[in-house]
Amino acid sequence: MSLDPAPARPAAELPKGSSDDYALFLDFDGTLVELAPRPQDVVVAPGLGVTLETLRDRFGGALALVSGRPIATLDEFLAPHRFDAAGLHGVEMRRSGVFAARATDHEPELRELVDRFRGFVEPRPGLLLEDKGRSVALHWRLAPDLESEVVEEAAAALESLGSRWRLQAGKSVLEILPAFATKAGAVQEFLEAEPYRGRRPVFVGDDVTDEHGFEAVLERGGLAIRIGEGPTVAPLRLPSPAAFREQLARWAQGEPIAAG
Repeated sequence: MSLDPAPARPAAELPKGSSDDYALFLDFDGTLVELAPRPQDVVVAPGLGVTLETLRDRFGGALALVSGRPIATLDEFLAPHRFDAAGLHGVEMRRSGVFAARATDHEPELRELVDRFRGFVEPRPGLLLEDKGRSVALHWRLAPDLESEVVEEAAAALESLGSRWRLQAGKSVLEILPAFATKAGAVQEFLEAEPYRGRRPVFVGDDVTDEHGFEAVLERGGLAIRIGEGPTVAPLRLPSPAAFREQLARWAQGEPIAAG
């Protein structure tokens, strides 16, 4: 299976076991795993952790998850495997086993917002509140008719918080998180440190939340791959997480990674 659209130039050969110049940045939901009606219901395919470990070894340790999930949640889904990661769009970072968070989980205004959203969700069956500690999200995948109400409520809440916070849209979800946090910023920080420094970045994602990450790697001469449908700046595309997992397995076996 090849990436779609087909690369304009021949693929660059990366021999199995080589120490090459790529760094992989991988979204989680909708990219490594299929989306689920509720965030806690996603299923990790057997063998995914082992494949990611093999790829990490192939690329000299330069593999990181870049997700809207907290890093602790990623660890739970992928246990016993642990990887470098940016969680909550870069609010949390872990590299070479060292964890750092740029915001606390005790922000008074965010705790008040969680209470406000809880009161908003309770009388509206199908809406889901996801308290991530350092950010909060409202999901309407199970209640698509309530989208306009969620958008209105989230916009009003953001206005009450001020400029330290921003609103992040996703697939049937809106999230309020610290204004500084973006996947692009997380990728750029990784690329300033070993073992990522000097490598050609590859970012793979499925959602509008990943577009800034795509832009960041393309600006550095890297590769951007969109999973699924939708408008994107990424020049390469695969149809589904299942197709991408198959591609990951082939990359782990030494297949060329993408366009030259």
